[in-house]
Amino acid sequence: MKRTLLLSAALIASAARLASAQHYQSDFPPEEWKARWAAVFDKIGPEAVAVVQGVPLTSGFQLPRQTNSIYYLSGIETPHAYLRLDGRSRKLTLYLPPRNERLERSEGKVLSAADAELARRLTGVDEVLSTEAMDARWPIGDAPPAAIYAESAPAEGHAESRYELQARDAAIANDFWDGRTSRERRFVELLRTRQPRAEIRDLTPILDELRSVKSPREIALIRRASQLAGLGVMEAARSTKPGVYEYQLDAACRYVFLLNDARLDGYRSITASGTDNIWNAHYFRNSRKLEAGDLVLMDYAPDYHYYVSDIGRMWPVDGHYRPAQREILQFVLEYRNAVMSRIRPGVSADQIRAEAKQAMDAVFARTHFSKPIYEAAARKLVETGGGVFSHTVGMAVHDVGSYRGLLKPGQVFSIDPQLWVPEENLYFRYEDTVVVTETGFENFTAFLPTELDALEALAREKGIVQTLPALGEAGFERLLRPAGR
Repeated sequence: MKRTLLLSAALIASAARLASAQHYQSDFPPEEWKARWAAVFDKIGPEAVAVVQGVPLTSGFQLPRQTNSIYYLSGIETPHAYLRLDGRSRKLTLYLPPRNERLERSEGKVLSAADAELARRLTGVDEVLSTEAMDARWPIGDAPPAAIYAESAPAEGHAESRYELQARDAAIANDFWDGRTSRERRFVELLRTRQPRAEIRDLTPILDELRSVKSPREIALIRRASQLAGLGVMEAARSTKPGVYEYQLDAACRYVFLLNDARLDGYRSITASGTDNIWNAHYFRNSRKLEAGDLVLMDYAPDYHYYVSDIGRMWPVDGHYRPAQREILQFVLEYRNAVMSRIRPGVSADQIRAEAKQAMDAVFARTHFSKPIYEAAARKLVETGGGVFSHTVGMAVHDVGSYRGLLKPGQVFSIDPQLWVPEENLYFRYEDTVVVTETGFENFTAFLPTELDALEALAREKGIVQTLPALGEAGFERLLRPAGR
């Protein structure tokens, strides 16, 4: 009896070690995946099959990251995984590659076909098979369905959004000495060739619609990504001083991300100082030295467990806005507040913009513009919206799905009013990420300083760049000097 108990305990301990050896996410339970599968089954109908292709093996020593579609439907991060959602049986099959022992010795274990039972328990899928079982009859088997659904849009990965991927694919296809088709298009071509009796339909709109409304667990991850983004931007603002470089502010922000379990960024850092750099709205070189009198525009957020945020602020390098800077940025802030305070479910973005436009009449009445071109720019902002209702945010910074029509609880998007004064090469903006709630909205970065006086005060504080300064040439020379000299 004692020997039996010891053996049972050993088996339990072995199973626990096995589960912990293969990494799997812990943010979503199987029940959430099953709800998403059910929604897909309802969309494709009882006579169709849907298939989703995962990310290929990385081409270098970068941190692996699954495509958003596979992760959204299963949480699986193993490269070369596939999902098959059969609408006829309403069952989901996960296909995993065989165990790669050579890769595991260097990078650690991931779920493979050898872990079929474990993967089934973790994900809740109905069946786990090896990709070696995917022959020319896949995914329909012996009974062809009426249709096979597959994605036409490129798969998003780390710091990628769809329109950027589409531009990349078009550039490759148009390159006379390249001309490759995209991986997604090749997948669809193979399905058409190997399953000529089945109609191939686009799964992309179905997944886009599902992803456009976030679940409470998704919102919690976006909230945390937003909190880290705000804290990182605040640390960069504290570190801002004349003589500091843009890339050092980038480093201060990134330090906060890495310190708090955000190992990737949601998009490349926009850390711009001076009118020329700020005017390039997606400036990325981050190489200029900060000068007194300039503004800094920072727009940066992490990828936290496959979810991101999008925020932006502008503050003065020397801790003091110049009169024209304060004048224009204060107006942008007031328009941002007029729009944001009116966000609620059941109304459209156009209706909210119209309400905010009317509310801005009082702001115009009390605002003295120092130049006619500033007033003209302000009126154009309010008249056009200036991008205030911007893109959706979620697993990608420019996420899929839409919030057009009447707003629904769970929709997440950025509020990003932008004002241009082309005569003086000036560009001003605020950006926040919000979610529509049952009664209104939540601004994920409401804690981030917004008022101009508060941003000035923050920029006058001492940050990590001053606490742990860069070495400089003299510092390197001291460190590299042979011992005893």
